[in-house]
Amino acid sequence: MTEQNSRLGIGLMLAATFVFSAQDGISRHLAGQYNVFMVMMIRYWFFAAFVILLATRQAGGIREAARTTMPWIQGFRSLLLIAEVLTLVTAFVILGLVETHAIFAVYPLMVAALSGPILGERVGWRRWVAIGIGFVGILVILQPGFGVFSPAALLAVAGAAMFALYGLLTRYCGRSDSAATSFFWTGTVGAVAMTLIGVWFWEPMAAGDWAWMALLCVTASLAHWLLIRCYEVAEASVVQPFAYFQLVFASAFGVTIFGDALELNVVIGALIVTSAGIFTLVRSAIAARAMRRDGAR
Repeated sequence: MTEQNSRLGIGLMLAATFVFSAQDGISRHLAGQYNVFMVMMIRYWFFAAFVILLATRQAGGIREAARTTMPWIQGFRSLLLIAEVLTLVTAFVILGLVETHAIFAVYPLMVAALSGPILGERVGWRRWVAIGIGFVGILVILQPGFGVFSPAALLAVAGAAMFALYGLLTRYCGRSDSAATSFFWTGTVGAVAMTLIGVWFWEPMAAGDWAWMALLCVTASLAHWLLIRCYEVAEASVVQPFAYFQLVFASAFGVTIFGDALELNVVIGALIVTSAGIFTLVRSAIAARAMRRDGAR
């Protein structure tokens, strides 16, 4: 991988995290005004149209994009992402962007912890220590036992756990299915499932909010496209640590636009979680390089 491509990949990751943060802010606004099921249904309609358009532009078309050796797992991981999105958007409304993203930042540590039992990957003692430190950071954020703990914070914890499992199942499917196939299933299954739920919660939307809804759909698709391009031009080990900038961008939106409070315990806890997560990503990259070297001998 050339340095130029690495720089481009980092730039694309930063752009993706910024757009994802803007998307989260718009989701919080709309879900605060309208039923979250309806909002997510419309978002998934646009998402499905986007993945179908991408599929038609690739070799083999939609038939090839839909081809999978594990339809049940692909379907389950797609439904799991729906549950995660609904949970996280609800947390945005109740907790705010700052606290939700500070807690959600623990998901890479959850991925590392679960990669052993689910994927059979070896997790060394250094990464286990980092995982433990990261969860200490979550306790700093949640402050259980200090009289200020909000049970709603468990929504963000649940969202992080679901997204971690979704990521692991995506990697598991990636052993036989292409990324395009997983992306196609995510969008189409999600749209069908959300339509079955969301149509029962339809309500009139103000003209101005339809503009926000359109922007939500555009940002959702743009963010995914930026992420796809990012992984096409640079190694995941290079760009993944920069995904933590989503916490920075989301916090900035939360404080400046929605008036979220920037509590000291949340800042300290987020720094602990982020540091532990970056260390875990670095150790994973080192382990992957060592395996490739051993395999080349």
